[in-house]
Amino acid sequence: MVEQLEYNIDIAVIGGGPAGISAAINTHLRGKSVTIFTNSYKSSPLYKAKKVENYPGLPDISGAKLLDGMYDHLKSMKITAIKAQVLSIADMGEGFYISAGSEFQSAKAVILATGVVQTSFYPGESELLGHGISYCATCDGMLYKGKRVALIGLTGDALEEANQLHDIGCDVTFISPSIKPDKLKPGIKVLKGSKFEFKGEKKLKALIIDGVEHEFDGVFITRASVAPDLLLPGLDIKDGFIQVDKKMQTNIAGVFAAGDCTGKPNQILKATGQGQIAAFSATAYIDEREQA
Repeated sequence: MVEQLEYNIDIAVIGGGPAGISAAINTHLRGKSVTIFTNSYKSSPLYKAKKVENYPGLPDISGAKLLDGMYDHLKSMKITAIKAQVLSIADMGEGFYISAGSEFQSAKAVILATGVVQTSFYPGESELLGHGISYCATCDGMLYKGKRVALIGLTGDALEEANQLHDIGCDVTFISPSIKPDKLKPGIKVLKGSKFEFKGEKKLKALIIDGVEHEFDGVFITRASVAPDLLLPGLDIKDGFIQVDKKMQTNIAGVFAAGDCTGKPNQILKATGQGQIAAFSATAYIDEREQA
């Protein structure tokens, strides 16, 4: 037997769409502990679909009713779902450490079911990430207490994040191309803008909004998810999609992927099927290592 390190869970599933839910359910049925990390599923495009016409046995079901049913299934099995954005995954050789919001979890294997993730960045963003730019107000907000910060809101929880920064003592400016700032707390400034650029070399100096320069000590960006190759450096990506084999195994041992993040067609049936295969492959991977 190979000596095993202690991990919180057997398998971490990153993403709460049909692929992630299928992976979590089938992992649980195989007797492994599993945690699914997800943003609010009610903000997904599928949830807003009025009609899903090709799901067998459920003709013309709405996306909302389909996802509600899937999450009820998770709850009935008492599968843990953590509402937090995964910021990084560290490969420790024998397993993985997952940073999600302000929490850290560890797992023996990971299933990526992130959906289609935006891989383009604002000019200067990737270079200044961690040097004045952050994706997590919960994690880094206290570093900017009493300082000027901007929050670029691209997801439904952006208003909540801005309010949280305000509550811990930041001087907050909220900016969003589409979200109405109707639930912001008094004292939070609002700017309009849709084109952003970051200025600075080793440290953020300014945020350029629609061609106008504004000085901030820090900028937070709320995105639905982080691109897979930023989550896990070294992951094989081609044309924006995670490369997998027939077992949904990636090029990194212990990491599997399923659903839209692996390429087209972007269909619910494909996603749930791949989620099941990824679950079976991940559990087999763990069993083989523990029996070695």
